[in-house]
Amino acid sequence: MGARMGRLFTTFVVVAALAGCSSTAGPTWTFGPAALAPRPAGSQAASAHVGATPTTSAAAGQATSGETVEIHAFDLGYRPARLTVAAAGPVSVMFVNDGSTLHDLTFADGTTIGAEGGATATGTVNVPAAGITFLCSIPGHAAAGMTGAISVAGGSMMAGMGSSPSSAPVAAAAAATPRPDPNAPKYTLVDATAPTIMQGTVHDIDMPIIEKDMTVADGYVVHVWTFGGQVPGPTIRVHLGDMVRVHLTNTSTMSHSIDFHASQTAMNDQMVEIKPGATFTYTFTADYAGVWMYHCGTAPALHHIANGMFGVVIVEPKGGLPKVDKEVAIVQSEWYLGGQREPVDYAKANAAAPAPDFVVFNGVANQYKDNPIAVPSKGRVRVFVLDVGPNLDSSFHVVGTIFDTVTKEGVQLVKGNAGGWGSQAVDLSPAQGAIIEFSPQEDGMYPMVTHAFNFVGKGAIGLFKAGDGDPKN
Repeated sequence: MGARMGRLFTTFVVVAALAGCSSTAGPTWTFGPAALAPRPAGSQAASAHVGATPTTSAAAGQATSGETVEIHAFDLGYRPARLTVAAAGPVSVMFVNDGSTLHDLTFADGTTIGAEGGATATGTVNVPAAGITFLCSIPGHAAAGMTGAISVAGGSMMAGMGSSPSSAPVAAAAAATPRPDPNAPKYTLVDATAPTIMQGTVHDIDMPIIEKDMTVADGYVVHVWTFGGQVPGPTIRVHLGDMVRVHLTNTSTMSHSIDFHASQTAMNDQMVEIKPGATFTYTFTADYAGVWMYHCGTAPALHHIANGMFGVVIVEPKGGLPKVDKEVAIVQSEWYLGGQREPVDYAKANAAAPAPDFVVFNGVANQYKDNPIAVPSKGRVRVFVLDVGPNLDSSFHVVGTIFDTVTKEGVQLVKGNAGGWGSQAVDLSPAQGAIIEFSPQEDGMYPMVTHAFNFVGKGAIGLFKAGDGDPKN
């Protein structure tokens, strides 16, 4: 138990998930169980690693000669990452996973030795005279640094490989930017209307973890990892003080987790790994009002967020919010494309200078430019806005309007304030949220953008259509 606690405390960014919690009799299900979507055949997966049993090479334990080496995995790397054996031939490998989630050793010849967090597996690999490289095949792990090599004494492989012995396949993947596919399915429009507040004080929400293909822009399909089968995940809207119980079943091929920013809980209590096929319940009380992010925190967290595993929790303050004419929920995020129908490219997402292929509202580029959001002229419009990043800030602006009411991370600009103050844009760093209100003063079209205009052309634009959209009528 002490060793496990130690591993958890060293991997906060790596694992954030759901653990079983106490239940109260008689709650009403306020979010119906979603249909579970099977993974499409032929899509990228770590399917050999499903389940808790370590995966080993076919020759595991069969070596009758050669050396024995011990390689440890942690989140996210190997120790040692470079080894030298005395001679070419079969080498027995003891693989110790000191990390908190599934890792493996996948050698260049296809030999794979895998182990769940805290487990050990053994196998045998045939090391040629030129040496052999290895990496972790779990999506994103190699790009995050889980690469290594075994060389033979007197050989030249290591000298010629530079500082990253298995960098070649990672670099090749990072360079593979897809061309638009004219046969890609049309994107599914995400309804921007904010959900009504859940009734009652205890809410049970079923949110299965599902992998699926999703069109994120015209001609571009990503194999996303999702909460509830959608990107962003389901919007949860509750009152201050409500209890929320989120039930997750991992129907995917790899481990995932969850972190609710609206909760107050130790990471080694509820933020734990959910393995494929496992179910956990995350329970929290909505102690503070605001617009809160939730996301997967499994290593590398950047990859899981960038691939669609995020959503928003809206907690209304005491007494609730005043009635308005239209409420919408907008989540800004980024797509770093890999191959068509593959997960996003971790190396691109991890670049020091972020250069996303698309910056989007509610998961899809330009969807509200193509399908304007109808609002009443001179009516009150409320926008719940969250920037999930994972890398870029948002300067949220609605052209032609002034925000007269803003609550950003608990700091308020109030309509009718004595100084007559207003707001032209709301700056949000990743994981920050705000509640914004404005009133379009005439019929017409009002663009919604991030005022970092280099990203508007990458999909971060939508339209509010006030009245009939024509100011001349």
